[in-house]
This record gives sequence, structure tokens and C-alpha cells, in this order.
Amino acid sequence: MLNKKILFNALVSSLGAFLCITFLAFLNGIDESTLWLIPPFGASMVLVMSAHESPLAQPKNIFFGHTLSALSGVAVNTFMSSSFLTIGIAIGLAIFIMIITKTVHPPAGGNPIIAVMASKSFEFIFIPVALGALIIIIFSLIYNKSIKRVYPSKEKI
Repeated sequence: MLNKKILFNALVSSLGAFLCITFLAFLNGIDESTLWLIPPFGASMVLVMSAHESPLAQPKNIFFGHTLSALSGVAVNTFMSSSFLTIGIAIGLAIFIMIITKTVHPPAGGNPIIAVMASKSFEFIFIPVALGALIIIIFSLIYNKSIKRVYPSKEKI
């Protein structure tokens, strides 16, 4: 039998992820020429809804992890073009930058792959990545507060 606290947490976490991703999917459907929803955002929702106390789920990590990793992928693709080697270089660069800026966010590791494989332009960094990350952060702040969770973490990160 499931503990009531675990069951409640699972339900509210699932509902929060559903609401936020559904909103991003709605935005994505309004204008098919603008991408709003990328797979790494699903993984970000797992962190902010089910591991919201983790340093990896904090707003700074979400925003800068996603944005800097997307920038890494776009920059590598711009200067080196797309190949199996540049995908690896883009991921390595993204991880290096996230570590030195203390903004590690594992879901952001998908952004350089998307940027290189789809030959994304610098616009990709802003929409969907930076703006989508901001939507996730704002939603998570409001949603977690509404269900009485401490988010962002009060610990120094």
C-alpha cells in the first residue's frame, strides 16, 4: 500500500508537469513556425516537480543550464557544421560551461544535440530555450508555492 504522502506528492507532481507541458504544447500549436516544446523540457519538469529541492532543479540551473547548453550547440554548429564529432564537441562544451558556471541541469544536455542535428540558428537559444525555461521557472515558482512546497530551495546553491 502506498503511503498517503507519497501518493499525494505523486499526484500533485504529475498534475504540475501536465499543466506546464500542456501550456507549452498549446503555444507550440498556435503557430507551427515557432517551436515552443522540446524534449529536454519534459525532463526539466521531472526535476522541478518531483525533485524540486535538488540543486539541479533550481531556477538558476534551469535557465542558465538550458540557455548556455543551447548556445554551445548553436555555436559549435555555426562554426563547425553538423557531424557526429560536432555533436560530441557541443555536449562536451555545454557540460564544461555548466560546471564552471555552477548551473548544471542534466536535461539541458539535450539542447546541444537538437541544435547540431537540426542545424538550429541563434534564434533557437531564445525561443524555445530561454523563454521556455523562463515559463517553466515561473510556473514552478507559482505551482510549488500554491501547494506549500519550498521552492526554490533555501539552501545556498
